[in-house]
Amino acid sequence: MIQQTNIALPAHSRGYHLITDLIYQQLPQLPETGILHLFIKHTSAAITINENADPSVRVDFENIFNHIVPEDQPYYTHTCEGSDDMPAHIKAAMIGHSITLPITNYQFNFGTWQGIYLCEFRNHGGSRKLVATIYS
Repeated sequence: MIQQTNIALPAHSRGYHLITDLIYQQLPQLPETGILHLFIKHTSAAITINENADPSVRVDFENIFNHIVPEDQPYYTHTCEGSDDMPAHIKAAMIGHSITLPITNYQFNFGTWQGIYLCEFRNHGGSRKLVATIYS
């Protein structure tokens, strides 16, 4: 069986945010076993799985990606939406737009210390939309 649910995330500030609980809250009851596929419907934000215990990891992500893909570079031609927009597109392409999680015993089967991140690359990105597809 396949179920599909749209998930609306509230606006988050620029940075890396744990959204695991927000995802759980908007999903129907998970099957005993299955697969969850999450897709973010935006080109300037991303989702990934990483450290859910120490918030300094999320700060380091922000600092490293800003170093790798800086704003206000003279070689950017897509500048009409602000200095954070083109770097946001590049960062989103680097991290990705979807994740897949196993479901076991009616819950996500994470490793120790794992959680779902919203990677918000815009200064004012607004609310974000995800599509959750559950395969059971």
